[in-house]
Amino acid sequence: MRSLRKTVLLAIVASVVLVMALLHSWPTRAHTTVDVWQRPGPAVERHLEERFPEPDHRSANIPYRVKESVAGLLARNGCVCEGESGGMNLPFAQLLFPRVSAHPMHTAFEASELEEMKKRRAKEYQGFQMRSQTPADMLIVAEANNPLQYPTQGMEVRPLKTILIPGLAVQDHPRELYTVSRPITFGLSYYFQYYSICLVLVFFVLCLPLNFFLSQVNFTSTLGTLNVAAEVEGVKVKGDGEMHMTLTSSLLSNLNRQLQFVTYTNTLFHPSTADTVQVETEGHQAMFTIKVRHGVTPKLYNTGPKGEYNISALVTIATKTFLRYDKLQDLIDSVRKYYSTVTIVIADDSENPKMVSGPYIEHYIMPFGKGWFAGRNLAVSQVTTKYVLWVDDDFIFTANTKLEKLVDVLERTTLDLVGGAVREATGYTATYRQTMSIEPGEEEGDCLHMRRGFHHIIQGFPNCVVTDGVINFFLARTDKVQQVGFDPRLARVAHLEFFIDGLGSLHVGSCDDVIVNHATKIKLPWVSQSESDKTYAKFRYPPASSDATHTKNGLLYFKNRFQCLTHN
Repeated sequence: MRSLRKTVLLAIVASVVLVMALLHSWPTRAHTTVDVWQRPGPAVERHLEERFPEPDHRSANIPYRVKESVAGLLARNGCVCEGESGGMNLPFAQLLFPRVSAHPMHTAFEASELEEMKKRRAKEYQGFQMRSQTPADMLIVAEANNPLQYPTQGMEVRPLKTILIPGLAVQDHPRELYTVSRPITFGLSYYFQYYSICLVLVFFVLCLPLNFFLSQVNFTSTLGTLNVAAEVEGVKVKGDGEMHMTLTSSLLSNLNRQLQFVTYTNTLFHPSTADTVQVETEGHQAMFTIKVRHGVTPKLYNTGPKGEYNISALVTIATKTFLRYDKLQDLIDSVRKYYSTVTIVIADDSENPKMVSGPYIEHYIMPFGKGWFAGRNLAVSQVTTKYVLWVDDDFIFTANTKLEKLVDVLERTTLDLVGGAVREATGYTATYRQTMSIEPGEEEGDCLHMRRGFHHIIQGFPNCVVTDGVINFFLARTDKVQQVGFDPRLARVAHLEFFIDGLGSLHVGSCDDVIVNHATKIKLPWVSQSESDKTYAKFRYPPASSDATHTKNGLLYFKNRFQCLTHN
């Protein structure tokens, strides 16, 4: 008995020495060179792969029934560029029964350059993913019956700052109860079994190492260090101030008290990333993320005292003009009839620009033919009010052009942009509402689907709906429009491309009770067309086979990584 005890004690001592040697040689990470790409690293990826549960083969033979109404909503990750075929070629058939058409984007390039374009696009897309994704985007499955308690989301720290990690605790293991169906007898064999069990228990108490009765929690971080803001009696802390920290105690209540003071300090500066912290106890492991990022700097606008909306302090009107100075003057005159002190910003890329002046007018001259979206960028860049109203230079304000209604919608909702309606000279009123969705594809790219319509009506505003794209008459939060921007490569034919770029960041609405008139486009046969009108038409309405169309498709293909556009 004594020799057995000596053997066990020697084994314990050897194990302790080995563990101490391993802990002493535990590698610590030194930030000598910084990898700015936001990727979790092979260790985290391997750990995540190991944490995914293995499929249970026992359930393979259990039959199931697919619910098509739900399964059909799942992403297929393999979109197909298909439109609707057939139909009757009758007058106004497309207007009455619109069919979905499909346009492959790769046709913007010659076959000889398409493969090289695909490679370059794939490389750029990979870089985009690495820049935009963080470990916080990775799937982490929380297993059941885990004694660990930890925050699953909402953790955030400023770069190089320290926070307390809330919610950390270790729950006691539930004890399993076993029952014996065999009847109990109080004979000699019963007392023999009883004393045998007592001897075994005494042996375990004397011979087992002390750490058998200890509770231990291990933490590991990758972008910062761990520490404790206070020390609790009966708890041993090792590795405080390092990326790997261990808490040990024989009293679970003391350990949980110590866990309330665990801190995290970010040590690797990055303006927006996330750290994945691993926590482990007695064979149970878990992971949670801490977002590392600067707080969003507010951009506030002083709109004066409260009361009725002061449109002059809230809204700036922006427009882009090209050659059509007569129509531009009609727009200015109509605005001044209803809003005499609202600032009007004009971007002008005419070849021989004319002076446009007056109170609350800002006229900016651009290089000749610089383009439609370049002019939008210039005009919006000069806006200093909370909202910017975009109008075409041939619009005319009327009594129905109530900007206060659009301001009220933006002030009382989370919308970033709300469009109005445009009334043509024929009496037809258009809102041009478009819904958009992106269907994930594979190597060839994604599919963009656009449909006429909207998502739902806005509560409290029966004439307003939520949609994704609106007509060329809209009021928007200035900072959000500047954030999305207008691609200056789209010179003369462009509009919805702005909403495509803003998909996912712009919350768009549309109201049909705020109406602006459109100058007539009806051409009388006995009225000759002016030279400026002819020049304007040449730039404004290029043929479908022109470079402008190829430029648009090329941008959708490469910049937005679309292989196909479908719309009705």
